[in-house]
Amino acid sequence: MMKFEKIVLPNGLPVIVNYDPSTPLVAMNILYKVGARNEDAGRTGFAHLFEHLMFGGSLNIPSYDEPLQRAGGENNAFTNNDFTNYYLTIPSQNVETAFWLESDRMLSLAFSEKSLDVQRNVVIEEFKQRYLNQPYGDVWLNLRPLAYKVHPYQWATIGKDIKHIEDATLDDVKAFFHKWYCPNNAILTLSGNIKPEYAFKLSEKWFGEINAHDLSKESLPKEPKQNEYRNIILERDIPANSIYKAFHTCSRFDDEFYATELLTDILCGSKSSLLYHTLVKEQQLFNSINAYFTGDLDNGLMVVEGKVNDGVEVKNADHAVDVLLQQVADDGVQEKEMKIVKQKTESALIFSEVNIGNRALNLAYFEMIGGAEKINKQLQQYEAVNSNDVQQVAKTILKKENESSIYYCKKGVTL
Repeated sequence: MMKFEKIVLPNGLPVIVNYDPSTPLVAMNILYKVGARNEDAGRTGFAHLFEHLMFGGSLNIPSYDEPLQRAGGENNAFTNNDFTNYYLTIPSQNVETAFWLESDRMLSLAFSEKSLDVQRNVVIEEFKQRYLNQPYGDVWLNLRPLAYKVHPYQWATIGKDIKHIEDATLDDVKAFFHKWYCPNNAILTLSGNIKPEYAFKLSEKWFGEINAHDLSKESLPKEPKQNEYRNIILERDIPANSIYKAFHTCSRFDDEFYATELLTDILCGSKSSLLYHTLVKEQQLFNSINAYFTGDLDNGLMVVEGKVNDGVEVKNADHAVDVLLQQVADDGVQEKEMKIVKQKTESALIFSEVNIGNRALNLAYFEMIGGAEKINKQLQQYEAVNSNDVQQVAKTILKKENESSIYYCKKGVTL
């Protein structure tokens, strides 16, 4: 049970504090409820660009990193399709430095052509290095638009096209900031050696006077049900042929979420799991295989991906995966398997709350999806899932007409 206290400032900023006097540090997390899903289809990659721009100096602080490092702190950030997250850790005696830094860049960035040019070039280089110039790097640039035809999950956080970042103007960037970076679209959480009453006092001092913005209610397009098998073949200079199979699943808010996570673990959560044991160890069709569930706010994907052994035809390997998936849908799973994956999930949840940074992030995430108190109900929700629930999810999603797949192959390969 994670203990915390919460207030909401008059400008709409929730502040949540998990007090832990056993550490000399404080973790601060600020989650902004804006990700790639909130971008315009003709101007993608902006949420990720902002992850970089937020470190380029703010209205009253020319450098973010220098004062934080002098105070003994460290920081980082990440962007995904659903939100952008900034986090830091700092010695508790210097925690006010963190409030000063984060409030000033929420108030206003120091917009300049120079800063935009620098960060734009960083992002363009990242696009080239991570997505275009390394083996398998462009998988998600192709898999997302294959699986999603309407919903903005059809592009990755880096963006749909490198040209969108190349063409970004200062006015574009300012408009994006003023639309999304505001107290009533953020969540501030702290974990560590800071008492709630002191944290609330500092929050009111540093964030209280930042104005809320008028957030227009956006209605994202709902992805229609997929009723056809989709497959593309990509030929690249790669060391091994690979298969990527994506199935549409539920959203983070649906009742089937927990059963879908457990199904994913049963399929390929360990070296004794069904896919790994059968296809890697026994049949030796793959040299590695994995399954994961994106768990997005809107309807996400379950993905099975594997690297095919040399000498094995890609279509044969793919068929072997289909046979096992159909087996789970038809026959269900054993209670013994359910018990193992539930124990593993429980251990992972407990372990995730050891680190104060994880605690701060988890509190922010659960506040975003409906209330921080939900963090203490996870174990019960996993425990409530039975083998029938898992089989029903398998029957619903592991259908060929619900699948989008990529055969990612060496040039000239025989399928």
